[in-house]
Amino acid sequence: MALKVMERAVKSLAKEGAMLKREEWITEAEKAEDEGMVVTCQAIIKETLSWGLDEDDDRKDIFMDDARGSIGRGKYETARAIYAYALRIFYNSKTLWEAAVALERNHGTKEALWNLLEKAVEAVPSDPSFWILFAREKEQAGELDAARDVISRAFRASSSEQIWLVGVDLEAQHGFNDKARELLAVARREAGTNRVWYKSVAYERQLGNLDTAMDLVNQGLDIFPKEEKLHLQKGQIYESSNKIPQAREAYTIGTRKCPQSVPLYLHLSRLEEKAGVIVKARSVLDRARLAVKKSPELWTESVRLERRAGNLSTAQKLMAQALQECPTSGLLYAEKIWHLEPRTQRKPRSLEAIKKVDNDPILFVAVARIFWGERKLEKAANWFEKAVLLDADIGDTWAWYYKFLCQHGTDEKRDEVVSKCVLSAPKHGETWQPIAKDPKNWGKGVEEILKLVAAKIE
Repeated sequence: MALKVMERAVKSLAKEGAMLKREEWITEAEKAEDEGMVVTCQAIIKETLSWGLDEDDDRKDIFMDDARGSIGRGKYETARAIYAYALRIFYNSKTLWEAAVALERNHGTKEALWNLLEKAVEAVPSDPSFWILFAREKEQAGELDAARDVISRAFRASSSEQIWLVGVDLEAQHGFNDKARELLAVARREAGTNRVWYKSVAYERQLGNLDTAMDLVNQGLDIFPKEEKLHLQKGQIYESSNKIPQAREAYTIGTRKCPQSVPLYLHLSRLEEKAGVIVKARSVLDRARLAVKKSPELWTESVRLERRAGNLSTAQKLMAQALQECPTSGLLYAEKIWHLEPRTQRKPRSLEAIKKVDNDPILFVAVARIFWGERKLEKAANWFEKAVLLDADIGDTWAWYYKFLCQHGTDEKRDEVVSKCVLSAPKHGETWQPIAKDPKNWGKGVEEILKLVAAKIE
């Protein structure tokens, strides 16, 4: 009824030349929402949203701006109506579906979100993101079979490696290891990407099946001889079995096949250092810096190698060269400030570094730690906050902040930082990444990894 009334009203107003502007109609729709008249709100949007717009106008962007405006004013029913109208016109628009889904995730019910995701996967079946989100939402609601059904339908609609790997994760996280292994075998045949291969190797390592993992890594390298992660995995498997000569060979071959891979050079150098052959470790890093120019990670490792060997004057010389080649590296400045400067010079040197380096979270953490050491706790907390805001994907930053709060924060603030870290789900960091990817930490959540990293860093 409301639709018919609105349709007649619009025709009458247009005929009389008394039609409101489209922005005014959105305001009227929001008033209807405020009064609980959701159907009237929807009818107003349906009949007036395109008023005054030509097909040549960028209507999709205009509609999205309209919806964002309504969301900003807390008028979620109006925003829903705008998205519903826009999606009837731009049915296959991924960005519109994403925006509509985000609205339901943030302000809707679980059932409304599921209904919308069902429509999204029908509209954009080849895009894996909606299938994956749909499966994750079902899983989080405890509906494992429903999540499996979504993934099964996704397999038929898209051969994306992402969907295969989410299917594997779904089974693995619930302890169905044989099913996960079967899916990986099918994924290697169907998708056959390098990522599927190294995920297969990682899975067998997590289960402790090193022989199977090595067999898979060799098969993968036959297909992808220049995949650095497979070379790394081969070296790590040998290293974990204390087969040092084989690990050395695996990493060395890797550096030849992937001469730009910084992680392979780092692993090979550390292997030589661990074996007590400092000369070889140094030679690996010298070769690496020639192959990969301007790498702060390689320069930092070279400095650390000399420092650990007690060659401080050599470390100082290398640092000077490093900062000439990488003058804006927060990593290098943090290393210099903490390990190559007298304690009394750390603060002035950090202030100089901040002027030279444009917003680097690693440098911000170094500054926070200096204030922490001086017991200027509020300033330390401010710098930690700046660091996590700048890049929430660096797990080491969260770990340093958490470690600080364990000593000087309230339970409430510590819990808040843990929650934010879990929400950010960091993937990177010098200490974070090796701990998170260690097979013995498989299945551990972000909070557990955070505490392990906080215990390790110093």
